[in-house]
Amino acid sequence: MLPDTIKERIRDAYQTLVEQRDLKPRWGQRQMIAEVANALGDPDLPQSIAVVEAGTGTGKTIAYTVAALPVASARNKTLVIATATVALQEQLIYRDLPDILNHSGLDFQVSLAKGRGRYVCLQKIDNHLAGAIVPALIPLYPDEVADLALEDATPIMESMVEAMAGNSWDGDLDRWPGAVEDSIRRIVTTDAVQCSGRRCSFIQQCPFFKAREGLQEADVVVANHNLVLADLKFGGGAILPPPEDCIFIFDEGHQLAGKCLDQFTLLSRSPSTRQALRETAQWLIAQHDSLSEFVGQEGLLEELRGVLTDLTQLNDDVAAWGESYLEQHADQSDEYRFPQGIIPDALREHSGALVNVWRRQLDLAQRLEVALDNRREEAEIHLRDTVDAWLGSVQAMVARAEGQLELWHSYKSAEMPDLDEPWARWLKAASRNGEGVVFMASPVLARDLLHEHLWSRAAGVVMTSATLSALGSFDRLRSMTGLPVDAIYKRVESPFDAQQGVFAIPDLQSDPGDSEAHTAEIITRLPGLINDDAGVLMLFSSRRQMEAVVTGVSGDLDHEILVQDSLSKSRLLERHRENIDEGRRSLIMGLASFAEGIDLPGDYCDHVVIAKLPFSVPDNPREAAHAELLEALGRNAFMEISVPDAALRLVQASGRLLRTEEDRGRITLMDRRLLTRRYGRAILESLPRYRLDLPATG
Repeated sequence: MLPDTIKERIRDAYQTLVEQRDLKPRWGQRQMIAEVANALGDPDLPQSIAVVEAGTGTGKTIAYTVAALPVASARNKTLVIATATVALQEQLIYRDLPDILNHSGLDFQVSLAKGRGRYVCLQKIDNHLAGAIVPALIPLYPDEVADLALEDATPIMESMVEAMAGNSWDGDLDRWPGAVEDSIRRIVTTDAVQCSGRRCSFIQQCPFFKAREGLQEADVVVANHNLVLADLKFGGGAILPPPEDCIFIFDEGHQLAGKCLDQFTLLSRSPSTRQALRETAQWLIAQHDSLSEFVGQEGLLEELRGVLTDLTQLNDDVAAWGESYLEQHADQSDEYRFPQGIIPDALREHSGALVNVWRRQLDLAQRLEVALDNRREEAEIHLRDTVDAWLGSVQAMVARAEGQLELWHSYKSAEMPDLDEPWARWLKAASRNGEGVVFMASPVLARDLLHEHLWSRAAGVVMTSATLSALGSFDRLRSMTGLPVDAIYKRVESPFDAQQGVFAIPDLQSDPGDSEAHTAEIITRLPGLINDDAGVLMLFSSRRQMEAVVTGVSGDLDHEILVQDSLSKSRLLERHRENIDEGRRSLIMGLASFAEGIDLPGDYCDHVVIAKLPFSVPDNPREAAHAELLEALGRNAFMEISVPDAALRLVQASGRLLRTEEDRGRITLMDRRLLTRRYGRAILESLPRYRLDLPATG
């Protein structure tokens, strides 16, 4: 049972916040507070894990913060709130958490966690300004210097140094007053591989390490999913506190499994690998005399150069094989997935050779790293920066070899299908002209990864989103994430009245299975469906269909048509709002990414049109491999994956309509399969309780 002292703190904080902000207490919000607090604070529960699907308007940020913070404080843990999008991250940092801090009576410090690439590296800037970058470092990116001449970047770097020296800037690139182009970012930032850490002569002034020290003092840390997962992948504690000392809140939690798989995906891009090997060999030649004089190891340096030559040839050989294979087998996307993850014998032979030589390169690079590290303290002061630059380059060689070894070992061992720990393996063209190949491998399921790195280690976890269940069940989520069965699962209804929305399916003659006829009917019917509506959002599953409809209806609508990617997302939404504010009709046409995370209350969206049921096209190699796995096990992939996922996406898309208690409007699905197929009833029943406007079925 939750201790009474924590209950009282939570109750007092919520009551104070509601009174001071003159908020209306919401039943769903109070439900969520209770479930989160009990899951995290009850010592008798087997798992400190809560999964809460909170409908639009629940106020989940207030709920999970007010519930989790007193528990984290009592247990001496750091509360880490992770979001999938920058927009929500900024909303938390600049609006929601300060609001809770100012009006709840809770006292806490908040810090934003970001990776090294969001801060300047003073060592790299100093090297660039001193002209030392070319001899001391291998360019981490092939175009690091080519994109922008160093003399063009020098004034910006000098301004950055002056701003930091004058305490008017803290080295956070997101706070630099001007735009920072990608080419400049690559010059002035580093990563975990090249960073020399505590050895760096700028450690006391380092913006990244100063920010990380601030995290140790924070009660609440805001991060994104990718940063949390990257930290967990490397054991935890590199940027954030160790997971055993953290209570994690994953907002937008429906994206967690996909983000996890992205983190653990392996790849080898043949053109980039070739260029990196060539530049490393050139660096060794340029640095040979200096390195040899400093560390000795003449034989090691010569052997390393020979290994780099061998790797270049092996990389060219496997790239040529891949290009030929893609030419014979690839689909229109210039991609080919190996069925059941099994690699052809010829590619496994290439992979075995690459494993052997990359392993040799790794051993040599690690020996050179140890030799440099051992001699660093003996180096004269004026040589320390050069030695650190050498170390950064050698560490990059080590990291590259480790990554290549993981990928090629995965390919080498892929003789038989693995039904217990399935992997997807595929090739894709590295460029539009077909030159070069990307070899890729990924786990098919995130469940074992999340169990090992998160569920079994964290002090507590809350996963929340407006859409976590599918077809009224959390089974699909559990199968993807490996969430424990004995975690707390709760669905909290939206406080908005679904009866203020109408869900309609027109009496259509065509079926999306006949895409040409279906598109033609949409073009014919759309003007009559929406011409009385001010703000319309139309969502498509296919870019080709969207473009055809845009072309087909352009002369027949009173609306200005705003098409995804014609403007930036933020500018497109701003233009849409301007149209409505000025009395003009406006229609947004977008794809799947516009089905979530878009907030258009009131007249900005009084009609959502969905072109067809949002079944995913099984062209994603991981999804196709998962479907293949289920079929191999004698199960129905369509009913276990496609239907639940389509139901969840339909709920997400429909959720764009009712964004406030006053909102009203209509959702139109241009797909009669919801009424004619056996899975349709289950999907229809999983929707919020909208009023239905359906054609009679005979």
